[in-house]
Amino acid sequence: MHISVYGAGSWGTALAIVLARQGRPVTLWARQAQYAHLMQSQRENHARLPGFPLPEAVSVIADFEAAAQADWHIIATPMSALRETARRLSGYQPQRVLWLCKGLEADSESLPHQVLQQVLPGVTCGALSGPSFAQEAAQGLPFALVCASENVAFARHAAETLHGGNMRVYSSGDVVGVEIAGAVKNVMAIATGIADGLKLGMNARAALITRGLAEMTRLGLALGARAETFMGLAGVGDLLLTCTGDLSRNRRVGLALARGEVLTDITAQLGAVAEGVKSAPSIDQLARRTGVEMPITRAVCAVLFERLPAQEALQQLLSRQVRSE
Repeated sequence: MHISVYGAGSWGTALAIVLARQGRPVTLWARQAQYAHLMQSQRENHARLPGFPLPEAVSVIADFEAAAQADWHIIATPMSALRETARRLSGYQPQRVLWLCKGLEADSESLPHQVLQQVLPGVTCGALSGPSFAQEAAQGLPFALVCASENVAFARHAAETLHGGNMRVYSSGDVVGVEIAGAVKNVMAIATGIADGLKLGMNARAALITRGLAEMTRLGLALGARAETFMGLAGVGDLLLTCTGDLSRNRRVGLALARGEVLTDITAQLGAVAEGVKSAPSIDQLARRTGVEMPITRAVCAVLFERLPAQEALQQLLSRQVRSE
């Protein structure tokens, strides 16, 4: 069984390493030929995941047609490149497609599975999500993911197929819940980073994460998700990791915003995509359209794009009317 991973960022590279250690041949596709050649010759992703050698079973290429001959296809690009990657893949009649992308498509406010339904109609697909930092996965430390699909049998099959080594995989039939959780938790990580940067303390952090979970759950339920999904790996698990772990890019954005840094400078210094920045406006619009109240998300958008000082955004949240939990 051959697996192709599309996107040679940190997480795509880490997953390729994990799967190769299970004894599977893995093709890691990189968009730029020069980048692919460098990784293949140096046997390491110095730009995105330095310090972790690529196993011999990982082949890094820029030839999309060759990558598309695999049995399983895992899209590990940023959310903004999901549609394009799936469209290219559609010409090769893929049978099993998974994605790691977290967020909403900016123009359409579509979730990943909705994009795949449009581009790859009839193809069996599923989302892979859960609390997982690329560096720890590549290091060989244990972690757990959930594979979610509207086709429950496929979700179980994918979980059984990918499970092994330091990676444990569960299955779920709630793809909407898993995807909403994956999108919203990044925005909450920015909010938590702001709070920590302002040195508001652990009490405030706990309250913010808890209310963030409530926002995430409200939006998910409005879109037909199951409440229990938000108590699982893709929900509270990924939320806790992203909000508190120093490896989180979204949390680092929040910390920098609290210091008064400009967003363009922050994203340039990161050198990688912080999906919460890109997804926040779409989530805010989706919440408004569905009538779901998400004050933390609204506050993050105001700080990111409306030049509202972080301290003022905090005061607006604290001054909200008292209500039942």
